[in-house]
Amino acid sequence: MVQSDIQDVGLVRQGWQRIGWADAEMPVLRLIRERFARERPLAGFRIAACLHVTTETANLMRTLQAGGASVALCASNPLSTQDDVAAALVEHAHLPVFARRGEDRDTYYRHVDQALATHPNLTMDDGADLVSVLHNAHPELLGDVIAGTEETTTGVIRLRSMARAGALRYPIVAINDANTKHLFDNRYGTGQSAIDGLIRATNLLLAGRTFTVAGYGSCGRGLALRAKGMGAKVIVTEVDALRALEAHMDGYRVMPMLEAARISDVLLTVTGDTAVIRREHLEVMKDRAILGNAGHFDVEIDLSALADLAAERRAVREHVEEFRLRDGRRIYVLAEGRLLNLAAAEGHPAAVMDMSFANQALAIEHLARHGRALAPDVYPVPAQIDQQVASLKLSAEGVAIDTLTPQQEQYLRSWQEGT
Repeated sequence: MVQSDIQDVGLVRQGWQRIGWADAEMPVLRLIRERFARERPLAGFRIAACLHVTTETANLMRTLQAGGASVALCASNPLSTQDDVAAALVEHAHLPVFARRGEDRDTYYRHVDQALATHPNLTMDDGADLVSVLHNAHPELLGDVIAGTEETTTGVIRLRSMARAGALRYPIVAINDANTKHLFDNRYGTGQSAIDGLIRATNLLLAGRTFTVAGYGSCGRGLALRAKGMGAKVIVTEVDALRALEAHMDGYRVMPMLEAARISDVLLTVTGDTAVIRREHLEVMKDRAILGNAGHFDVEIDLSALADLAAERRAVREHVEEFRLRDGRRIYVLAEGRLLNLAAAEGHPAAVMDMSFANQALAIEHLARHGRALAPDVYPVPAQIDQQVASLKLSAEGVAIDTLTPQQEQYLRSWQEGT
């Protein structure tokens, strides 16, 4: 068995079956894997990936291996690992995996260190923890690294901050900013999977409930849309005037969090920022208010303030903790304030992750070829990759579109025709 640190090797059969089920919903990535197996564009490259260890990620890892890469995988969140998937990757794909569901903070960072110990040439990250640890704790390894990719909004924010400060030592492609990622994965993936996590954890009827979405980026738009579709009365809180105006025009009530906290039954954060729900909000919440987070880190809800306000706390369901305040009110926190859609459910549907991970695979191929020529900075996904993923997805879905005629192409290039 390859070097690894996983929970239970006995879960192999279940994990491999679920990986196959997800693969059937990922035709774009499958096409890329078939080409990679023929062309071997990643032969000789070592990749360290810090991603959610899910069935969809497993199929991305298989694709990178088909391209000839040596890959090591660690978890990007302590509660997102699917232990059966980790076991199947170790046993069937012979891939080093360092991930255990529910691992503590020390184990989490030890696993990041173990992935980096493979001396990667390319990195893949979801939240920028691997890149951060590499720069801060293992600068001696930076000489081997050509380039990397970053999956999510929070990670891109951190990496752009590093770039502005002159601290980023190699180029990173922001997968999150590809249209075939954030317009679909963030909106349709987060929208469905966060609601899935909420319902699995609580068995709550959403119809008629007052449901607050904190943040109206791509993830917030999807979450608000799904909550509204299930009959909830949706409120949006925002700090950006344009996004707030968009939410208003989309038909949602828009108000400050302090007002929303007084009347909401459910409040979910999707901002990527810290202390979105704070002490002053907790102090005015209704009895039995439910709090959850679908942003990357567990900092959006001020759990320290809630613990300070509580006279008692206890687990009441799997992934549900009750905080009984001194005045008798009860506030419920889902999944320890961590990613609700991965901690209490299975994450995004494979069909939407197909596009995100197709971007990952093609971006890594691009960086293997051209990364050495790029200066340290955060780069967009090349437009041709975005278009290729969209075209492949349409083809896989059986959808045909028009093409421009020569006359139309000439018209669009011309400045001489008008009224």
